[in-house]
Amino acid sequence: MGTPPWVTLIRAPNPGPMTLDGTNTWLIPPRGGDAALVVDPGPDIETHLSALAAHGPIRGFLLTHHHPDHAAGVARFTALTGAPRVDPAPGESLRHGDLVVTTLATPGHTRDSLSFRVSGAADAVFTGDTVLGRGTTSVLWPDGDLGAYLSSLRLLAEQGPIPVLPGHGPVLPDVSAAAAAYLRHRRDRLEQVRAARRAGAVTARDVVEIVYADVDRAVWPAAEATVAAQLAYLDRGDGEHIAGPDGWGGRE
Repeated sequence: MGTPPWVTLIRAPNPGPMTLDGTNTWLIPPRGGDAALVVDPGPDIETHLSALAAHGPIRGFLLTHHHPDHAAGVARFTALTGAPRVDPAPGESLRHGDLVVTTLATPGHTRDSLSFRVSGAADAVFTGDTVLGRGTTSVLWPDGDLGAYLSSLRLLAEQGPIPVLPGHGPVLPDVSAAAAAYLRHRRDRLEQVRAARRAGAVTARDVVEIVYADVDRAVWPAAEATVAAQLAYLDRGDGEHIAGPDGWGGRE
């Protein structure tokens, strides 16, 4: 699926194993007003931020989370544009012309992860790193929490078949389908972690060497932190769920 016509993608030149093609900075042009709205200014790369500022007046920016590939450019971006951070509190909204942008609390990838649900003249959700356009995201313990992440995926699955505008990777057509696929993936990974433990794995590194043996070693440090989140989730008993249609339900 291509980028919807009501939003502009400005991709940062920071490709890598954890950023895919680079960080997606999203710009919603003015809609009856005189200034644009930005989601995630991105990394502190002068050419990227200057290109963003060149789009004209910007009323403010929304921030999905604090990781530097999304937020390190905030100070320079604000100096260039004068634009403040304007994301509403979770559950609250701001109006941008004929669009309504509502903040969803979607912790898990980080404690402060937010998503932004667009409604009105268009429907979509900016997911930051909670749902990516390709592959799956990391949940890096201790800032990341798997229980919170699963709850956030269930919340996104409830948003309906609307496009995903992710923090990295291409646009996806259906956040409900993407979130359900992520939930299945997490269920499968937890089963693999349990099996690795039964096979004698003790530490997160032990588990990574078994479960992530076929994954690029460049991402093993992130995989190890994600496994630490999985182990913490299992150790506190959160892995005991009643399976629902998507493989996840409430606690027993």
